[in-house]
Amino acid sequence: MKVLMIEDNRSVCEMMSMFFKKEKWHVDFAYDGQEALNMFKANPNGWDIITLDLNLPKVDGMQVAAKIREQSPTVPLIILTARDSESDQVLGLEIGADEYVTKPFSPLTLVARMKALHRRAQMGAPTTTNNSTSTFDITTDHFKMNTKTREVYLDGQPISDLTPKEFDLLKTLASKPRQVFTRAQLLQLVWDYEYLGDERTVDAHIKKLRQKIEVAGPQVIQTVWGVGYKFDDSGVSSK
Repeated sequence: MKVLMIEDNRSVCEMMSMFFKKEKWHVDFAYDGQEALNMFKANPNGWDIITLDLNLPKVDGMQVAAKIREQSPTVPLIILTARDSESDQVLGLEIGADEYVTKPFSPLTLVARMKALHRRAQMGAPTTTNNSTSTFDITTDHFKMNTKTREVYLDGQPISDLTPKEFDLLKTLASKPRQVFTRAQLLQLVWDYEYLGDERTVDAHIKKLRQKIEVAGPQVIQTVWGVGYKFDDSGVSSK
């Protein structure tokens, strides 16, 4: 696996390089926000996963995350932050990060989360297959999903550029239409390890997912106030 670690603390980089080497991963380091943006602009498809510290010199980590997402909507992105602010963590997820890890962190925990996120991203890549001949394993009134090729269509229009977490979240909801999932249930089902973040993590991912759904067709993720979310396209009208 090829890793880009954007981190200004060289001690952290040296420590993590030992763990990455043990996993036989190749890692590149960027020590400030501007260096990271220059590296990524020159080679936007050069890495399988990115870790990003928020407190960076020259260019703030939030700006770096936003720029990365503009160039690559799907590269797995983990935010590393010493900021305790809940709003900062949620904002990072809303910008497009798949996960966040709060400093100080366990190197083994970070490696485990990177493996899990990379595994999801590698389950299948988007293809250009004609959706009229593809085999879809989740189908509803307006919606089709092939979980192997990661093709997703709403009213015949592709829902594209889904991050690994957004894809898993949509798959979980769509696999059981009209079933209401609490935020805690979604954390357990989509984040398949002990996730220490609060339930607003789910809200941030739902917000981004809804924005991408609305480009393709009607809104099919419904809020059940005081409970959670459900997938329901039975009563929507096509665009």
